[in-house]
Amino acid sequence: MGYKNLQHCVDDLENHGRLIRIKEEVDPHLEAAAIHLRVYENQGPALYFENLKGCKFPAVSNLFGTVERSKFMFRDSLDKIKTLVELKNDPLKAIKNPLKYASVSLTALSALPMKVSSNAPISFGKCRIQDIPGIVNWPMDGGPFVTMPQVYTEDIDKPGIMNANLGMYRIQLQGNDYILNEEIGLHYQLHRGIGVHQTKANAQNKPLKVSIFVGGPPAHPLAAVMPLPEGLSEMIFAGALGNRRFRYFYDNEGFCISADADFVITGTVQPMQNKPEGPFGDHLGYYSLTHPFPLMKVHNVYHKKNPIWSFTVVGRPPQEDTSFGELIHEIAGSAIPQEIPGLHAVNAVDAAGVHPLLFAIGSERYTPYLSERKPQEILTIANHILGKNQLSLAKYLFICAKEDRPDLDIYNIQAFLSHILQRIDLSRDLHFYTKTTIDTLDYSGSGLNTGSKVAFTVAGSVKRGLCNSLPENLNLPNIFEAKLVMPGVAAVNAPQYIDEASAKAEIDLLNESLKKQDLNNLPLLVLCDDAGFTAKNLNNFVWVTFTRSNPATDISGINSFTEHKHWGCKGPLIIDARIKPHHAPPLVMDEKAEAKVDELAKKGGSLYGIV
Repeated sequence: MGYKNLQHCVDDLENHGRLIRIKEEVDPHLEAAAIHLRVYENQGPALYFENLKGCKFPAVSNLFGTVERSKFMFRDSLDKIKTLVELKNDPLKAIKNPLKYASVSLTALSALPMKVSSNAPISFGKCRIQDIPGIVNWPMDGGPFVTMPQVYTEDIDKPGIMNANLGMYRIQLQGNDYILNEEIGLHYQLHRGIGVHQTKANAQNKPLKVSIFVGGPPAHPLAAVMPLPEGLSEMIFAGALGNRRFRYFYDNEGFCISADADFVITGTVQPMQNKPEGPFGDHLGYYSLTHPFPLMKVHNVYHKKNPIWSFTVVGRPPQEDTSFGELIHEIAGSAIPQEIPGLHAVNAVDAAGVHPLLFAIGSERYTPYLSERKPQEILTIANHILGKNQLSLAKYLFICAKEDRPDLDIYNIQAFLSHILQRIDLSRDLHFYTKTTIDTLDYSGSGLNTGSKVAFTVAGSVKRGLCNSLPENLNLPNIFEAKLVMPGVAAVNAPQYIDEASAKAEIDLLNESLKKQDLNNLPLLVLCDDAGFTAKNLNNFVWVTFTRSNPATDISGINSFTEHKHWGCKGPLIIDARIKPHHAPPLVMDEKAEAKVDELAKKGGSLYGIV
């Protein structure tokens, strides 16, 4: 749908019964987020907050809360944009079928950014940072954050919109040591597009100009978060997806301004100037803690007439960014396999926080002449995956051979893990990457950005059946108690984690007790703080297991050994997924804010019949 602006989208969704208005006064501190979380959990409509306490501007959230609603918003352009991305990855298709793809080529040309006059709608007025709705999502958050921004920067060596980057990086508006209305914090890593631009500016000792767009047509935030093929501009993508060219101009200070945005914050990042940013309740389901990140000096805050503040709530998945991810996969899901030879499918498992856990299927064609198939080609593919863009943030990669089961579904957690566990050789098929980088938001490692990775590589025939109940011969020391999670996997209640020495002693005790037991049909034990919670469902299991463990330090096994620097075990594998002292705290809802949601859900309230 060719929305002119965010208000146009809001009206369209409301007219089709896909958005509701929250008329009651809502506190932007925790209450708005609690409402959003509950409505999202119930797969409810988009939300328009008319009356935010202490704010003169309304706000909207949950626009992308369901894939179905996202597809509705882009109902006129989704198929064309999928083809556009496909052609970018395989331009020969257009050469071979020029008539078939002619309309898509015209779509790309008609989506070129359009420079307009400076009397665009965004020029209506100015405000201050303190006037922006100060949405705070979680009780320990360091202040209000922009959670649906489009952060625009240009290459200092190649200025202009066609070499610009539009990304989604969180912005802290208030709190910590920031001078109110004068300073805000940007959270991003130097390998991102904006980081490349900052590095170049730093090298020349020049400030980096930054424009933060909020609102505007929904194609704009989606473009900011899309992993686009190299050379495909986010602004072109936004124009093609939104059936409306990205309109922009430059203000008197030389900052690029999105003409259709609801708000635009402009400012500069000075070389090597940082301030503490955070904490922030993040997408792994824990807080990202306070760390120094780039400081932005605020120049102006522009807004259009009757603007709408757009936000989302980040937390333990699934959340609205889950629907973002599903839509992204539908648009560009074919791109990654085409870039990695032999890779057929890859899934960043959302329930585990996306980055910690990958499932993948690749070809294993190297050993057709051997009596026993074993992983060879998929080892090469695994290395390629763990070096590829955002996939490189993964800690756990499970990859298997397509030839062993062509119909295996990488989105079916139980079926995929069962396939792995039935075939894995625990003495051979684990490959560790130690003292490497992991996601900045993941505190399971030994320091910021520091941890390890492991690839589980599986090819060949079934080696074992998987138990459907705990084995009768399972004899655990009395400090442990097990519950079956799924066939072949047990969650094991263990004592509170104190330190590595005590953990080693506890695992040694387990090893001594289990090393003579035949537990071939129970190949995976997960040590945890609450086996009942972990075993309750598969989402809990993957979240606990893969967000609370660092492979090199937390994987062990019964009858383990090291041979020529290769680690393996002959009995069940053990993953220690207990909460450790250095971990960030998990996100917990605020009871008072929850009570507000309950009140609105009563008869006569705006949420009646929705939550």
